[in-house]
Amino acid sequence: MTRSFTASLAMLFIVGLVGFDLATSELNPYQAPAAFALGSGAAASGGFCGALPN
Repeated sequence: MTRSFTASLAMLFIVGLVGFDLATSELNPYQAPAAFALGSGAAASGGFCGALPN
């Protein structure tokens, strides 16, 4: 296999995966978390595995 064939196959897989995700998910921008919440006062949800108990 050549590099161009392998790269084309990888890009095709990624585009297919993104297309599948967009086709099967319900997009609701009003319930989506903020991409960047710098200084907004919004608390982070979820946990962090490296956060040790006090």
